[in-house]
Amino acid sequence: MTEIGSLTTEASNPRTTALDSMPIDELLRTMNAEDSRVASAVAQAIPEISQAVELIVAARRRGGRLIYVGAGTSGRLGVLDAVECPPTFGTDPGEVLGIIAGGPNAFLRAVEGAEDDPALAAADLSAIALTSDDVIVALAASGRTPYAIGALRHGRSIGAATVAISCNRNAEASTFADVGIEIDTGPEVLTGSTRLKAGTAQKMVCNMLSTAAMVRAGKVYGNLMVDVRPTNAKLVDRARRIIAEATGADPATAAALLDAADGHVKTAIVMRLAGVDASKAHALLQDADGWVRDAVHH
Repeated sequence: MTEIGSLTTEASNPRTTALDSMPIDELLRTMNAEDSRVASAVAQAIPEISQAVELIVAARRRGGRLIYVGAGTSGRLGVLDAVECPPTFGTDPGEVLGIIAGGPNAFLRAVEGAEDDPALAAADLSAIALTSDDVIVALAASGRTPYAIGALRHGRSIGAATVAISCNRNAEASTFADVGIEIDTGPEVLTGSTRLKAGTAQKMVCNMLSTAAMVRAGKVYGNLMVDVRPTNAKLVDRARRIIAEATGADPATAAALLDAADGHVKTAIVMRLAGVDASKAHALLQDADGWVRDAVHH
């Protein structure tokens, strides 16, 4: 295993050696300057991120799940992305999962030592009945976390697709994955604090993976989140605005369409654009595998 002291994410940043004596304004500008490097680092890994999206799309088409796995900050970021998918894309809570070393309680409070046990990852994946149809995305800023590597090895052993997201080059985790995404974010402002640039990079990659995969699943029309679930007042308002923007309807008409479609945004849009009732719109969507554009131009 790679020595942790040799990792870029553990190195001291020469631009922040006087961090403790900087005026607040200078400290914040320094942090901001370091953060500005993250997007370009992520951009360099887009070919690998694209390959990972293809694996996720293929897994979902065969009924498989997207499963994020990680420890500490990395695990929390995976959970965060997973729990946002149902309200944003109308997915079932079981379609995208986030597993964190130490269990759900570890999201709020660190569970010491959980990340050091690769067998724990295998047990956690067995507990959700991992199958060869699923895809595992293991997150580890260091690229060497035993829990993350254990998840990748277990996934591989049963034929699941595997993706590793690391923030060091030549990451050990990549050798256990079908696709290794390595984001070279460099030394942190606060030495070794990978909740900073490394965490930001991992969040950006998770955003890309889930959003691109859901776009490819027909859950977006134009750039509108047409599978949003209007489960509260804010989301009802958003759903109405989405219908209005997609169809050119005035606010009152958009609200009436949403009601007639029993709160289903896609149905409401197809009703308006195809000039059909809710039942026909629903049938058109089913025939089009949920793609609004195809349903409208049936």
